[in-house]
Amino acid sequence: MDATPSYLEQLIAGGLLLPTGVAGLYGRSQIFERVVEAIDALVTRTGGGDGAEVLRFPPGLSRRDFEDSEYLKSFPQLAGTVHSFCGDERAHREVLRCIEVGEDWTRDQAATDIVLTPAACYPVYPVLARRGALPEAGYLIDVQSYCFRHEPSLEPTRMQMFRMREYVRIGTPEQVTGFRALWLERGEALVRTLALPHIVDVANDPFFGRAGRVLADSQRVQKLKFELLIPVNSTAQPTACLSFNYHMDHFGQIWKLAGRDGATAHTACVGFGLERTALALFRHHGFEPAHWPSPVQSVLWPSA
Repeated sequence: MDATPSYLEQLIAGGLLLPTGVAGLYGRSQIFERVVEAIDALVTRTGGGDGAEVLRFPPGLSRRDFEDSEYLKSFPQLAGTVHSFCGDERAHREVLRCIEVGEDWTRDQAATDIVLTPAACYPVYPVLARRGALPEAGYLIDVQSYCFRHEPSLEPTRMQMFRMREYVRIGTPEQVTGFRALWLERGEALVRTLALPHIVDVANDPFFGRAGRVLADSQRVQKLKFELLIPVNSTAQPTACLSFNYHMDHFGQIWKLAGRDGATAHTACVGFGLERTALALFRHHGFEPAHWPSPVQSVLWPSA
């Protein structure tokens, strides 16, 4: 008897995801993109009245800013760099020879000044730091970007390249913690309108190594990170589709973000995994959005 197809196999057979031969790297169908765009628009309707400044960046940031961010201290296993050919004609001939005989042609590639964006909020902090002292009201930023994390997997929810929509708050501890508390309520209410089973729980980031386990424990104890979890691949290990993160003054210290009184700014962000939320909808409501429950369709496509 044939085994039941995995969720990834079902998505590929249904034409929603297009395999590329690399685990975690997929094309998306028109139907899949329509759902992602609807989720993104729903997030805008939810937070659009707050007056956030809209910033959009390409899926890369400067290597200098990436190094300054200290990402490599905590997540070296996830980072992705952009390398390029920098040789002469002789080196080019060697590249072509390697390809022809099946040898490694990348060994002479050199790192460029661009690093793949690991989270949508990362380009925001250095940009705002260059503006000088924060205004009294702080900053509220709306950002969306493709992101990269090197964690190949056959779970469709663990893509190597994916889109993240975020609202980022920078200001006093009171402003920032109030923002996160508001979005914890908003995020759960949003997912509830999509008729998706979920829980909200304390979480930690995948810090690297032995020291990382200490950081993860501290993050949990201080309740700096919450995730909204939805069963997608399995009910045993639900998937984090939304995250609510309080960084305290970590990025404020790195980027010297401060108010006019000199106090180091605190930061927080709420992140929506757009592909993950779409995958949750397909998992619980089927592969044809036209057959989804009417209330869900009305939430995603209010003008239809």
